[in-house]
Amino acid sequence: MGLHTFHIPVLGISYSIDTPVKVAKYGISSVMSIIDDTLIEKMRAYYCAQYDEAYLPISTKEEDCRAKRITAYLNLVHKIVLQQVTALKSLPFEANNELAKYFEVLPTHATVRKLYYDMCALPAGSNKNLLQEQLRNSIQAGAIDVNIMAKVDNVNYTSDGSLLAMEYSDALSAFRGFAKSTLSSSVILSAGYNPRLYSYIENFEDFFPDANGELKKKIILKVSDYRSALIQGRIM
Repeated sequence: MGLHTFHIPVLGISYSIDTPVKVAKYGISSVMSIIDDTLIEKMRAYYCAQYDEAYLPISTKEEDCRAKRITAYLNLVHKIVLQQVTALKSLPFEANNELAKYFEVLPTHATVRKLYYDMCALPAGSNKNLLQEQLRNSIQAGAIDVNIMAKVDNVNYTSDGSLLAMEYSDALSAFRGFAKSTLSSSVILSAGYNPRLYSYIENFEDFFPDANGELKKKIILKVSDYRSALIQGRIM
């Protein structure tokens, strides 16, 4: 459960395409659209350059290129956020730096935020150091959630015009891209009911509980009314 009382929802196709890179290190959760794999590939190239990561283009001529592009980008964002959090934890407790900002932007009622200000008020000594270590251990990244518009599910064709199998449709390919990523987060299914997509979920073990009853990946249904929630919930 996150410390913040809000999250940044999906903002169209592109406005929140890289939000986790900007805010996840502060514990703020956000949602990315993974419909446009062309944009996603461009963003992967950009962030590989920004973070000195090797960039190997995934051509549209490659088999299952859409899912591969999405997986590669989500894995990159996940890696960047983990690096950011590690760097954050290594910073000294000083006024106005990124470590201080992490705690200062927490909700006023958060226990960890209060602990931070209690630590700041203490004189130098062992108790202060212990509190600082406790605070570092409490730092957690915000969730990197994704959104798939279920009804945006066009079928696709090979370069010679042959119809591809249904698993290569837009929605299923996007879902597969998320399912194969290293993320432990949620996929938000919106814009209607897609029975083909719903029945596809069971093919990926990350959506089933592990030995400890934990889910690596979760599903959130975004609905417009109670009736829709009831029907889709029963089907799911």
